[in-house]
Amino acid sequence: MAVTNASPDPIAAEKDQTTAKRVGAISLAAFALPGLMVAAAHAETAPEEGVVSFKYQTYRDSQPGLDRIRVNAPALNVFAPIAGTWSIEASTVQDNISGASPRWHTSISGASTMHDRRNAADAKLTKYFDRGAVGVRFAYSDEHDYRSKAVALDGRWSSADNNTTWLAGASTSRDTINPVNGIVENEHKNVSEFMVGVTQALSKNDLAQLNLTHVRGSGYFNDPYKLVDRRPREKNQTIALARWNHFIESNSTTLRSSYRYYSDSFGIRAHTLSGEWVVPVNDKFSVTPSARYYSQRAASFYFDPVYDPIIGEPYPVGVRKYYSADARLASYGGITLGGKIEWRYDKHWSFDLKYERYEQRSAWRLDGAGSPGIAPFRAQFAQIGVSRRF
Repeated sequence: MAVTNASPDPIAAEKDQTTAKRVGAISLAAFALPGLMVAAAHAETAPEEGVVSFKYQTYRDSQPGLDRIRVNAPALNVFAPIAGTWSIEASTVQDNISGASPRWHTSISGASTMHDRRNAADAKLTKYFDRGAVGVRFAYSDEHDYRSKAVALDGRWSSADNNTTWLAGASTSRDTINPVNGIVENEHKNVSEFMVGVTQALSKNDLAQLNLTHVRGSGYFNDPYKLVDRRPREKNQTIALARWNHFIESNSTTLRSSYRYYSDSFGIRAHTLSGEWVVPVNDKFSVTPSARYYSQRAASFYFDPVYDPIIGEPYPVGVRKYYSADARLASYGGITLGGKIEWRYDKHWSFDLKYERYEQRSAWRLDGAGSPGIAPFRAQFAQIGVSRRF
Protein backbone atom coordinates (compact mmCIF):
# COMPACT_ATOMS: atom_id res chain seq x y z
CA MET A 1 0.00 0.00 0.00
CA ALA A 2 1.84 3.04 -1.24
CA VAL A 3 1.74 6.49 0.25
CA THR A 4 1.48 8.68 -2.82
CA ASN A 5 2.00 12.01 -1.11
CA ALA A 6 4.12 11.54 1.96
CA SER A 7 4.38 14.21 4.60
CA PRO A 8 7.30 16.64 4.23
CA ASP A 9 8.49 15.31 7.59
CA PRO A 10 8.28 11.58 8.14
CA ILE A 11 10.34 10.44 11.13
CA ALA A 12 13.60 10.81 9.24
CA ALA A 13 13.12 13.60 6.77
CA GLU A 14 16.55 15.02 7.55
CA LYS A 15 18.22 11.73 6.61
CA ASP A 16 17.55 12.67 3.01
CA GLN A 17 19.00 16.13 2.42
CA THR A 18 16.95 16.53 -0.77
CA THR A 19 13.53 15.32 -1.86
CA ALA A 20 14.95 13.64 -4.95
CA LYS A 21 13.85 10.16 -4.02
CA ARG A 22 10.39 9.38 -5.42
CA VAL A 23 10.08 5.72 -4.37
CA GLY A 24 6.77 6.52 -2.65
CA ALA A 25 6.52 3.64 -0.17
CA ILE A 26 6.61 3.92 3.59
CA SER A 27 8.56 6.55 5.50
CA LEU A 28 11.29 4.00 6.26
CA ALA A 29 12.42 4.39 2.67
CA ALA A 30 14.11 7.63 3.67
CA PHE A 31 16.58 5.57 5.71
CA ALA A 32 17.16 2.83 3.24
CA LEU A 33 18.74 4.40 0.17
CA PRO A 34 20.98 7.42 -0.28
CA GLY A 35 19.36 10.50 -1.81
CA LEU A 36 19.59 10.75 -5.56
CA MET A 37 21.69 13.89 -5.17
CA VAL A 38 24.20 14.06 -2.32
CA ALA A 39 26.16 17.21 -1.54
CA ALA A 40 29.91 16.99 -1.09
CA ALA A 41 31.44 18.00 2.24
CA HIS A 42 35.10 17.47 1.35
CA ALA A 43 37.60 17.96 -1.46
CA GLU A 44 36.62 16.07 -4.61
CA THR A 45 39.36 13.47 -4.96
CA ALA A 46 39.11 9.93 -6.27
CA PRO A 47 38.53 7.39 -3.46
CA GLU A 48 41.27 4.90 -2.60
CA GLU A 49 39.22 2.28 -0.78
CA GLY A 50 35.78 0.71 -1.00
CA VAL A 51 33.10 -0.04 1.56
CA VAL A 52 30.48 -2.77 1.89
CA SER A 53 27.79 -2.21 4.50
CA PHE A 54 24.74 -4.16 5.60
CA LYS A 55 22.02 -2.66 7.76
CA TYR A 56 18.85 -4.16 9.19
CA GLN A 57 16.18 -1.58 9.92
CA THR A 58 12.84 -1.71 11.68
CA TYR A 59 10.08 0.89 11.82
CA ARG A 60 6.83 0.91 13.79
CA ASP A 61 4.22 3.57 14.39
CA SER A 62 1.08 3.75 16.51
CA GLN A 63 -1.82 5.86 17.71
CA PRO A 64 -3.82 5.44 20.93
CA GLY A 65 -5.59 2.10 20.78
CA LEU A 66 -4.15 1.24 17.36
CA ASP A 67 -0.81 -0.30 16.41
CA ARG A 68 -0.34 0.70 12.81
CA ILE A 69 2.48 0.16 10.36
CA ARG A 70 5.36 -2.24 10.98
CA VAL A 71 8.31 -2.42 8.59
CA ASN A 72 11.37 -4.69 8.53
CA ALA A 73 13.98 -3.81 5.94
CA PRO A 74 17.39 -5.35 5.22
CA ALA A 75 19.59 -3.02 3.15
CA LEU A 76 22.93 -3.54 1.38
CA ASN A 77 25.27 -0.85 0.06
CA VAL A 78 28.48 -1.29 -1.93
CA PHE A 79 30.94 1.47 -2.85
CA ALA A 80 34.09 0.73 -4.87
CA PRO A 81 36.79 2.75 -6.67
CA ILE A 82 37.51 1.85 -10.29
CA ALA A 83 40.64 2.54 -12.36
CA GLY A 84 41.82 5.39 -10.15
CA THR A 85 39.41 8.08 -11.41
CA TRP A 86 36.03 6.34 -11.21
CA SER A 87 33.77 4.93 -8.52
CA ILE A 88 30.61 2.89 -8.51
CA GLU A 89 27.98 2.71 -5.78
CA ALA A 90 24.99 0.40 -5.56
CA SER A 91 22.25 -0.04 -2.95
CA THR A 92 19.33 -2.39 -2.52
CA VAL A 93 16.63 -2.65 0.12
CA GLN A 94 13.53 -4.73 0.72
CA ASP A 95 10.71 -3.33 2.86
CA ASN A 96 8.37 -5.90 4.38
CA ILE A 97 5.32 -3.90 5.46
CA SER A 98 2.33 -4.96 7.52
CA GLY A 99 -0.19 -3.54 9.96
CA ALA A 100 -3.35 -1.49 10.16
CA SER A 101 -4.23 1.13 7.58
CA PRO A 102 -3.65 4.78 8.60
CA ARG A 103 -6.48 6.66 10.28
CA TRP A 104 -8.38 9.34 8.45
CA HIS A 105 -8.20 11.78 11.30
CA THR A 106 -9.11 10.16 14.61
CA SER A 107 -11.18 7.28 13.19
CA ILE A 108 -9.93 4.09 11.60
CA SER A 109 -10.21 3.89 7.83
CA GLY A 110 -12.20 1.20 6.07
CA ALA A 111 -9.39 -1.20 5.24
CA SER A 112 -8.23 -2.62 8.58
CA THR A 113 -5.04 -4.46 7.65
CA MET A 114 -2.50 -4.53 4.86
CA HIS A 115 0.60 -6.43 3.79
CA ASP A 116 3.09 -5.37 1.18
CA ARG A 117 6.67 -5.86 0.04
CA ARG A 118 8.73 -3.21 -1.68
CA ASN A 119 11.97 -3.85 -3.55
CA ALA A 120 14.18 -0.88 -4.37
CA ALA A 121 17.64 -0.46 -5.82
CA ASP A 122 19.85 2.30 -7.13
CA ALA A 123 23.28 2.59 -8.74
CA LYS A 124 25.62 5.53 -9.25
CA LEU A 125 28.69 5.97 -11.44
CA THR A 126 31.07 8.87 -10.67
CA LYS A 127 34.00 10.29 -12.64
CA TYR A 128 36.60 12.28 -10.67
CA PHE A 129 38.75 15.14 -11.98
CA ASP A 130 41.48 17.28 -10.39
CA ARG A 131 39.06 19.30 -8.26
CA GLY A 132 35.67 17.99 -9.23
CA ALA A 133 33.41 15.06 -9.96
CA VAL A 134 30.40 14.23 -12.11
CA GLY A 135 27.97 11.47 -11.23
CA VAL A 136 24.88 9.82 -12.71
CA ARG A 137 22.46 7.77 -10.65
CA PHE A 138 19.58 5.45 -11.56
CA ALA A 139 16.93 4.29 -9.08
CA TYR A 140 14.03 1.85 -9.24
CA SER A 141 11.35 0.87 -6.76
CA ASP A 142 8.52 -1.61 -7.13
CA GLU A 143 5.60 -2.80 -5.04
CA HIS A 144 2.29 -4.31 -6.03
CA ASP A 145 0.47 -0.99 -6.44
CA TYR A 146 3.28 1.53 -7.01
CA ARG A 147 6.32 1.68 -9.28
CA SER A 148 8.95 4.40 -9.52
CA LYS A 149 11.85 5.05 -11.88
CA ALA A 150 14.32 7.91 -11.50
CA VAL A 151 17.56 9.24 -12.93
CA ALA A 152 19.79 12.02 -11.54
CA LEU A 153 22.90 13.90 -12.61
CA ASP A 154 25.14 15.93 -10.28
CA GLY A 155 28.39 17.84 -10.54
CA ARG A 156 30.69 18.94 -7.73
CA TRP A 157 33.82 21.06 -7.91
CA SER A 158 36.18 22.54 -5.31
CA SER A 159 38.28 25.68 -5.07
CA ALA A 160 42.06 25.55 -5.42
CA ASP A 161 42.53 25.53 -1.64
CA ASN A 162 39.76 22.90 -1.20
CA ASN A 163 37.98 25.14 1.31
CA THR A 164 34.89 25.59 -0.87
CA THR A 165 32.85 22.99 -2.74
CA TRP A 166 29.96 23.82 -5.08
CA LEU A 167 27.22 21.44 -6.12
CA ALA A 168 24.63 21.46 -8.90
CA GLY A 169 22.27 18.65 -9.78
CA ALA A 170 19.04 17.66 -11.46
CA SER A 171 16.82 14.61 -11.31
CA THR A 172 13.63 13.35 -12.89
CA SER A 173 11.30 10.53 -11.95
CA ARG A 174 8.14 8.86 -13.19
CA ASP A 175 5.80 6.94 -10.90
CA THR A 176 2.99 4.59 -11.89
CA ILE A 177 0.08 4.10 -9.48
CA ASN A 178 -2.33 1.14 -9.58
CA PRO A 179 -4.15 0.91 -6.22
CA VAL A 180 -5.73 -2.44 -5.38
CA ASN A 181 -9.16 -0.83 -4.86
CA GLY A 182 -9.26 0.06 -8.56
CA ILE A 183 -10.22 3.69 -7.96
CA VAL A 184 -7.70 4.65 -10.67
CA GLU A 185 -5.68 2.63 -13.16
CA ASN A 186 -2.23 3.39 -14.56
CA GLU A 187 -2.12 6.88 -13.08
CA HIS A 188 1.23 8.66 -13.23
CA LYS A 189 3.23 11.25 -11.37
CA ASN A 190 6.19 13.05 -12.94
CA VAL A 191 8.67 15.00 -10.84
CA SER A 192 11.68 17.13 -11.81
CA GLU A 193 14.14 18.50 -9.27
CA PHE A 194 16.91 21.08 -9.44
CA MET A 195 19.44 21.74 -6.71
CA VAL A 196 22.42 24.02 -6.07
CA GLY A 197 24.61 24.11 -3.00
CA VAL A 198 27.85 25.23 -1.46
CA THR A 199 29.98 23.83 1.37
CA GLN A 200 32.47 26.21 2.99
CA ALA A 201 35.24 25.65 5.54
CA LEU A 202 34.85 28.68 7.81
CA SER A 203 37.83 27.74 9.98
CA LYS A 204 39.81 24.64 10.87
CA ASN A 205 36.97 23.68 13.23
CA ASP A 206 33.87 24.93 11.38
CA LEU A 207 32.15 23.68 8.24
CA ALA A 208 28.99 25.25 6.80
CA GLN A 209 26.68 24.14 4.00
CA LEU A 210 23.72 25.69 2.17
CA ASN A 211 21.52 23.82 -0.34
CA LEU A 212 18.59 25.23 -2.32
CA THR A 213 16.19 22.86 -4.06
CA HIS A 214 13.19 23.40 -6.32
CA VAL A 215 10.85 20.57 -7.26
CA ARG A 216 8.13 20.59 -9.92
CA GLY A 217 5.61 17.77 -10.04
CA SER A 218 2.56 16.92 -12.12
CA GLY A 219 0.11 14.06 -12.15
CA TYR A 220 -1.66 12.04 -9.48
CA PHE A 221 -1.07 13.26 -5.91
CA ASN A 222 -4.24 11.90 -4.29
CA ASP A 223 -4.15 9.12 -1.72
CA PRO A 224 -6.21 6.45 -3.53
CA TYR A 225 -7.04 4.68 -0.27
CA LYS A 226 -8.96 7.68 1.07
CA LEU A 227 -12.35 8.46 -0.47
CA VAL A 228 -12.33 12.03 0.80
CA ASP A 229 -9.08 13.08 -0.86
CA ARG A 230 -8.79 15.23 -3.97
CA ARG A 231 -5.60 17.21 -4.52
CA PRO A 232 -4.24 19.42 -7.32
CA ARG A 233 -2.47 17.65 -10.17
CA GLU A 234 0.47 20.02 -9.93
CA LYS A 235 2.76 20.45 -6.96
CA ASN A 236 5.78 22.74 -6.65
CA GLN A 237 8.15 22.58 -3.69
CA THR A 238 11.00 24.79 -2.47
CA ILE A 239 13.49 23.62 0.16
CA ALA A 240 16.35 25.51 1.81
CA LEU A 241 18.75 23.54 3.98
CA ALA A 242 21.54 25.05 6.10
CA ARG A 243 24.07 23.00 8.08
CA TRP A 244 26.87 23.90 10.47
CA ASN A 245 29.37 21.47 11.97
CA HIS A 246 31.68 22.61 14.77
CA PHE A 247 34.61 20.65 16.23
CA ILE A 248 35.41 21.33 19.89
CA GLU A 249 39.12 20.83 20.42
CA SER A 250 39.02 20.76 24.22
CA ASN A 251 37.11 17.46 24.36
CA SER A 252 37.38 16.28 20.71
CA THR A 253 33.60 16.29 20.21
CA THR A 254 31.65 17.56 17.21
CA LEU A 255 28.36 19.45 17.14
CA ARG A 256 26.22 19.06 14.00
CA SER A 257 23.26 21.38 13.51
CA SER A 258 20.84 22.08 10.67
CA TYR A 259 17.78 24.12 9.76
CA ARG A 260 15.43 23.20 6.92
CA TYR A 261 12.64 25.33 5.47
CA TYR A 262 10.00 23.72 3.27
CA SER A 263 7.15 25.24 1.28
CA ASP A 264 4.89 23.93 -1.45
CA SER A 265 2.03 25.00 -3.67
CA PHE A 266 -0.40 22.99 -1.51
CA GLY A 267 0.07 25.68 1.13
CA ILE A 268 2.26 23.73 3.54
CA ARG A 269 5.02 25.66 5.27
CA ALA A 270 7.40 23.71 7.52
CA HIS A 271 10.47 24.26 9.69
CA THR A 272 12.90 21.60 10.91
CA LEU A 273 15.64 22.16 13.51
CA SER A 274 18.03 19.31 14.28
CA GLY A 275 21.21 18.71 16.22
CA GLU A 276 23.71 15.92 16.90
CA TRP A 277 26.61 15.69 19.32
CA VAL A 278 29.33 13.24 18.31
CA VAL A 279 31.18 12.13 21.45
CA PRO A 280 34.20 9.82 21.05
CA VAL A 281 34.47 7.62 24.15
CA ASN A 282 37.87 6.32 23.03
CA ASP A 283 39.63 5.53 19.78
CA LYS A 284 37.14 2.73 19.02
CA PHE A 285 33.76 3.85 20.43
CA SER A 286 31.66 6.94 19.76
CA VAL A 287 28.20 7.96 20.97
CA THR A 288 25.94 10.41 19.09
CA PRO A 289 22.76 11.66 20.80
CA SER A 290 20.42 13.58 18.51
CA ALA A 291 17.25 15.68 18.59
CA ARG A 292 14.97 17.14 15.94
CA TYR A 293 11.94 19.47 16.06
CA TYR A 294 9.47 19.85 13.21
CA SER A 295 6.55 22.27 12.77
CA GLN A 296 4.09 22.38 9.88
CA ARG A 297 1.29 24.63 8.67
CA ALA A 298 -1.67 22.82 7.08
CA ALA A 299 -2.32 22.54 3.37
CA SER A 300 -4.81 25.09 2.05
CA PHE A 301 -7.35 22.38 1.16
CA TYR A 302 -7.06 20.40 4.39
CA PHE A 303 -10.24 20.40 6.49
CA ASP A 304 -10.89 19.42 10.09
CA PRO A 305 -13.51 16.70 9.66
CA VAL A 306 -16.77 16.35 11.54
CA TYR A 307 -17.89 12.73 11.91
CA ASP A 308 -21.35 11.58 10.98
CA PRO A 309 -22.79 9.43 13.81
CA ILE A 310 -24.01 6.82 11.29
CA ILE A 311 -21.50 6.61 8.43
CA GLY A 312 -18.54 7.75 10.48
CA GLU A 313 -16.30 8.99 7.67
CA PRO A 314 -15.57 12.72 7.54
CA TYR A 315 -16.73 14.81 4.60
CA PRO A 316 -15.99 18.46 3.81
CA VAL A 317 -18.65 21.08 4.37
CA GLY A 318 -19.84 22.75 1.16
CA VAL A 319 -18.57 22.29 -2.39
CA ARG A 320 -14.80 22.39 -2.82
CA LYS A 321 -12.53 21.78 -5.77
CA TYR A 322 -9.81 20.23 -3.60
CA TYR A 323 -10.15 18.66 -0.15
CA SER A 324 -8.44 16.19 2.16
CA ALA A 325 -8.82 15.02 5.74
CA ASP A 326 -5.39 13.37 5.66
CA ALA A 327 -3.74 14.23 9.00
CA ARG A 328 -0.34 14.37 7.28
CA LEU A 329 -1.56 17.59 5.65
CA ALA A 330 -2.73 19.12 8.94
CA SER A 331 -1.01 21.63 11.25
CA TYR A 332 1.14 19.96 13.91
CA GLY A 333 4.56 19.71 15.49
CA GLY A 334 6.82 16.74 15.99
CA ILE A 335 9.84 15.86 18.14
CA THR A 336 12.40 13.15 17.45
CA LEU A 337 14.92 11.99 20.06
CA GLY A 338 17.52 9.32 19.43
CA GLY A 339 21.10 8.23 19.47
CA LYS A 340 23.75 6.16 17.73
CA ILE A 341 26.60 3.99 19.03
CA GLU A 342 29.48 3.15 16.70
CA TRP A 343 32.26 0.63 17.34
CA ARG A 344 35.31 0.66 15.06
CA TYR A 345 36.72 -2.79 15.66
CA ASP A 346 39.82 -2.21 13.50
CA LYS A 347 40.71 -0.31 10.34
CA HIS A 348 38.48 -2.58 8.27
CA TRP A 349 35.43 -3.44 10.38
CA SER A 350 32.90 -1.19 12.12
CA PHE A 351 29.52 -1.77 13.75
CA ASP A 352 26.72 0.62 14.62
CA LEU A 353 23.44 0.64 16.52
CA LYS A 354 20.86 3.41 16.17
CA TYR A 355 17.47 4.19 17.70
CA GLU A 356 15.04 7.09 17.24
CA ARG A 357 11.59 7.83 18.68
CA TYR A 358 9.22 10.32 17.12
CA GLU A 359 5.98 11.86 18.40
CA GLN A 360 3.73 14.49 16.90
CA ARG A 361 0.86 16.53 18.32
CA SER A 362 -1.26 19.46 17.20
CA ALA A 363 -0.25 21.59 20.17
CA TRP A 364 3.45 21.21 19.33
CA ARG A 365 3.26 23.46 16.31
CA LEU A 366 5.44 26.57 16.67
CA ASP A 367 2.56 28.90 17.57
CA GLY A 368 0.62 26.17 19.34
CA ALA A 369 -2.33 26.52 16.94
CA GLY A 370 -2.32 23.08 15.35
CA SER A 371 -5.29 21.33 13.78
CA PRO A 372 -7.80 20.20 16.42
CA GLY A 373 -8.87 16.64 17.06
CA ILE A 374 -5.82 14.80 15.72
CA ALA A 375 -4.83 11.80 17.81
CA PRO A 376 -1.18 11.76 18.97
CA PHE A 377 1.06 9.85 16.57
CA ARG A 378 4.19 7.95 17.62
CA ALA A 379 6.87 6.13 15.65
CA GLN A 380 10.13 4.42 16.44
CA PHE A 381 13.05 3.39 14.27
CA ALA A 382 15.92 1.02 15.07
CA GLN A 383 18.92 0.03 12.99
CA ILE A 384 21.86 -2.31 13.36
CA GLY A 385 24.69 -2.24 10.83
CA VAL A 386 28.08 -3.61 9.94
CA SER A 387 30.62 -2.17 7.47
CA ARG A 388 33.78 -3.56 5.90
CA ARG A 389 36.40 -1.37 4.23
CA PHE A 390 38.67 -2.83 1.58
